[in-house]
Amino acid sequence: MKELLETVVENCRDSWRQGHVATYIPELAKARADATGIAVWDLSSGLSGAGDTDFTFTMQSVSKVVSLALALSECGEEKVFSAVGMDPLADPFNSIMRLEMDAPHRPHNPLINSGAIVVLSLLPWKESRDRMAAVSDMAARMTGRKAVAVNEAVYLSEKGTSDRNRALAWFLKSVGNLEGDIEDILDAYFRQCSLEVTCGDLAVLGATLAADGTNPVTGERVVSPRVARVVRTIMATCGMYDGSGEFAVTVGIPAKSGVGGGIAAAVPGRMGIGTCGPALDRKGNSVAGLAMLRRLSEELKLRIY
Repeated sequence: MKELLETVVENCRDSWRQGHVATYIPELAKARADATGIAVWDLSSGLSGAGDTDFTFTMQSVSKVVSLALALSECGEEKVFSAVGMDPLADPFNSIMRLEMDAPHRPHNPLINSGAIVVLSLLPWKESRDRMAAVSDMAARMTGRKAVAVNEAVYLSEKGTSDRNRALAWFLKSVGNLEGDIEDILDAYFRQCSLEVTCGDLAVLGATLAADGTNPVTGERVVSPRVARVVRTIMATCGMYDGSGEFAVTVGIPAKSGVGGGIAAAVPGRMGIGTCGPALDRKGNSVAGLAMLRRLSEELKLRIY
């Protein structure tokens, strides 16, 4: 596996030149654009990696998988999916227009910004620090880490520049689809997005979902098989922003991307995959990550469709 991953990285390393790092969060603009790494946790043989596997980055929207798994476990499917939908969206992940146009003004799915904000508001902890402690604990359990820390510089940068997310939250509040203190919920959201990981961490997270909720590193049953299957399904249909359909055709596995450059993927019963590459395409997905996942899917015949 390691030899294959080294070949994949070598063949895909220059693809970063086709993208650009995120600049709308100033701290993300400082990322090393050419960083390229991949890790695989094979459920039968363990961890392998190649490239910049020690490169750290913030989870950003990959963290929405964590909060969704937590909300489903704590609140149940009925409550979660009465507040957010299950459908993919052809608009950008931070779109206000579609939310405003489509009654009953419910976020289309839990993996876009508006949906993730609503999901956080559903959690039974009412203060930001308690919500965040629960999300951070779930992230640690899913990645097999003792703790997953917030990158404070990214958190502060995101908090200071997220007018669009505030607009989404206040619109949801105005139509009765968001309860609680807006700034408190958003503070937890900004902290959640700023959790710092490596591609190896994302590989274990993906493997936990691939193993129906059991972490292959710790052996802990983190979420139920049902929750793991629901999360994988939402990842498959909605996980790559408005590029989810194309990704399903070209790669064919459940995955979730983030503008920090990470992608976490889960191949049911086989493996979890984590990639990093801060240079993004116009839809917000890692250019290098997409290239590596396409290549690996072809080589190992990973498609689930």
